[in-house]
Amino acid sequence: MTREDLREVMRMEEELFAPDTWTRSMYLDELAMTDTRYYLVAVDGADVVGYAGLIAYPDEAHVATIGVTGARQGEGIGGRLLDALLAEADRRTPVVLLEVRATDEATQGLYARRGFVPIGVRPNYYPLSGEDAVVMKRG
Repeated sequence: MTREDLREVMRMEEELFAPDTWTRSMYLDELAMTDTRYYLVAVDGADVVGYAGLIAYPDEAHVATIGVTGARQGEGIGGRLLDALLAEADRRTPVVLLEVRATDEATQGLYARRGFVPIGVRPNYYPLSGEDAVVMKRG
């Protein structure tokens, strides 16, 4: 992911995660931390159709975000993005954690197929919607 991708990433943020979207400023901050961050986009021709990010420290990594534009969901793009994040995490640490919306069973299923198991719940994790998050850890 580059600064040039952010226009499309922000469009997808609004489409997928409103009202709990990240801001452009947050993404710019993330992209500047190249030693502990890993962000990528999925493209089809000139179109950004998905994006993902990983925060990686020596002792653990966190899947920060994954999004695939609604028109392209169900095509395996999210799984390929997740696989790329996990490959990067494997180069850095064996422990990978994430939070996912408690109501998002489809995404929880994707994570479960990649070896993640629920380990807890963060109440009201998404501040604007008040939605809970399920915390998952790769087993």
